[in-house]
This record gives sequence, C-alpha cells and structure tokens, in this order.
Amino acid sequence: MSQAINYTIDPSHSTAGFKIRHLMVANVRGEFSNVTGTVVFDPAEPANSKIQASIDATTIHTRDEKRDAHLKSADFLDVEKYPTIDFVSTKITGSGDEWKVTGDLTIHGVTNPVVLDVEGPTPEAKDPWGGTRTGASASTKINRKDFGLTWNMALETGGVLVADELTIHLELELVRAA
Repeated sequence: MSQAINYTIDPSHSTAGFKIRHLMVANVRGEFSNVTGTVVFDPAEPANSKIQASIDATTIHTRDEKRDAHLKSADFLDVEKYPTIDFVSTKITGSGDEWKVTGDLTIHGVTNPVVLDVEGPTPEAKDPWGGTRTGASASTKINRKDFGLTWNMALETGGVLVADELTIHLELELVRAA
C-alpha cells in the first residue's frame, strides 16, 4: 500500500501566467502572484492524487497600470466580486513526467472543466531551510467567453481588440508537508 505525499504550493516561488492576442497582431502576457493550494500526490496510484489551487486575481500584472485596472474591473475579472481564480482536480492520468490533469476551473464566478498538460513533478530536492521541494509546470488553453469574460471592442480594420483564446501557464514549487 502506497503512502500519499502532501505538498503545499509555495506562493513566493510559484506563478500563474497567461497570454492573449491583442489587436489580432501580437500577444500580451501577464501574470498573477500569490498562487496557493495543496497537492496530494500518490506515486503508486497517481489517479488517487488531488490538486487544489487558488490564484489571487487582484495581483494581475501586465506591465501597464491602466490595462491592469481595466482587467480588474467589472468588464473582465471583477476582482471586487470574484477575488480568486480556483482550480480543483477531478481526474489525473499519465505517468513519469507527463500528465493530464482534468479539473474544474472557476474564473469570474463561472466554473468549467479544463485539462492541464503537466510536466513534472521534478525529483525532490532538499532546500536550505530543512524542507523538501519539488516542482511542476502546467498549461492549458481556454475560451475566455466560456467564463463570462465577454468584453471586447470591434476594430475599424476588422477583427477585435482582444482574442477569445487565452493560454494559461503555471510554474509551481511545492513544499513537502512535515
């Protein structure tokens, strides 16, 4: 019988990022800090593993204060009403360092299933503070309109200001529970 390993996400060393096409010509990138959550990993029975993560939506940063304020507003994330973006796994398949993690993603108060492509976990390593860490990367693509993020503007030249498809990428560092 295997023993599941409990980890917490280290918010100081984890990020959630995104990219989206702007003006139909270039990608704009942004990220969120303060990613928190837990991972219960069962190496012998990976399907029994569980992941729960939360992103502080108020920390969105795209290197432009006016854009960040617009993204925090009711036109997009409405962070006053929906301060977090949440993920809870429902199914994990794969092996080695390539996994598919299916789960429920909640953005803007709307929950939809998504599949994350996950690389990792990395081999565990001791940190300088006596702890044990591992890491993983994950990505997925969503249609932002599926989550109620429908604001847009038509362009004179045709097309729209903001694309519907959004790519999400996560870099997570996990600390093994004592």
